[in-house]
Amino acid sequence: MTFGTVMVTVDPSEAARTRIRLAGHLADAFGASLLGVSAQMPIHLPPAGGPPVDAYVTPRLREACLDGLARAHAVFEEAAAGRSRNAWVSDVDFPLSFIVRQAARAGLVVTGRPGADEPPCLVADTGDLVMNLGRPLLVVPRGVDHLDGRRVALGWRNTREARRAVSDALPFLRRASKVVVVGIDDGGGTCSGEPVIRYLAGFGIQATAVRASAEGAGTAEALVDLACEHAADLLVTGAYGHSRLREWAFGGVTRDLLRGCPICCLLSH
Repeated sequence: MTFGTVMVTVDPSEAARTRIRLAGHLADAFGASLLGVSAQMPIHLPPAGGPPVDAYVTPRLREACLDGLARAHAVFEEAAAGRSRNAWVSDVDFPLSFIVRQAARAGLVVTGRPGADEPPCLVADTGDLVMNLGRPLLVVPRGVDHLDGRRVALGWRNTREARRAVSDALPFLRRASKVVVVGIDDGGGTCSGEPVIRYLAGFGIQATAVRASAEGAGTAEALVDLACEHAADLLVTGAYGHSRLREWAFGGVTRDLLRGCPICCLLSH
């Protein structure tokens, strides 16, 4: 049980280099190919009451996108150097729709958190990705260039999203030397981890259950604290949200993890 292709989102920023290196290490670990993807869309907003974009400006905007894609490709080639099973695909397109289409080729998608100064014409929103991919999404904090994945924390409650996350994470869980099933009491009681522990046992994966209270802290914070307490470098959990007027309204835990989980987080919806 493995991933055949690890796909990594690439932009021309320096932050992409560490993400590519991490994705390359994972591809090596799983015997997978590495696929870099990038897209940019020219966006020109004339001032209010100003003239529309003319025939001279549009080709120049496209050329700027092509230049950005070339720089992203160079970043990928440099960071992924030394691997024989690399591939690259890019286009002048909206990043979200392009990445979602390319995800049909991948078993795992690796991305980072866009910086506050990065416009949507260059990078896809992480929340939109996790809700649309239909693939497990590994969100990598900035500056992290390696994921050992030998100690994994599994955020658990018996929901469709959490069950999907467990199934998607099996390649990681089978390689792990320690798996902890984390239940957080957020006032509604905790959900027993026994069913998922029995499920994992069927794959030869030994897991233990741990519980904690979210009293005095948010559920996401308590979840991350327990993961760090057990020295986990990977947190697996379901992603919860629904569409509202073309924007995703996330549950509090998912929103907080997307914004600032300090360790790699594997999310499934």
